[in-house]
Amino acid sequence: MESLVKDQGLFLALYRIVIGLLFACHGVATLFDVLGGPHGQVPGVGQWPDWWAAVIQLIGGVLVLLGLATRAAAVVCSGTMAYAYFVVHQPQALFPIENGGEKAALFCWGFLLVAALGPGRWALSSALMPSRALAGNRS
Repeated sequence: MESLVKDQGLFLALYRIVIGLLFACHGVATLFDVLGGPHGQVPGVGQWPDWWAAVIQLIGGVLVLLGLATRAAAVVCSGTMAYAYFVVHQPQALFPIENGGEKAALFCWGFLLVAALGPGRWALSSALMPSRALAGNRS
């Protein structure tokens, strides 16, 4: 059990990398009609909200994945998924299991966790600014 506590920063980093990769894949799928494509039509450039959400998914997901501006990117990603849940899914039914909003809810809370806890180890920001990483990242 002691080793789990000792390696908590490592597990946080792995969580950040996985959630960022999965989120970025959603953006890539929507913008470029790959990886199974979007869950509807490919949005036109600038089309609100689908194209903008996909751009946020791609850029925000990559930033979180790499550990660059992690907290800010995670807040934006979390907010995007909260918007998606309450505007698209929640009007259909109250609970995510009923309205198809499980992914939006999980991404929202997952990114909120990353925003609260920070990037963990293996963040690119730590390599770019080591003195700041030591002061601001306790994991």
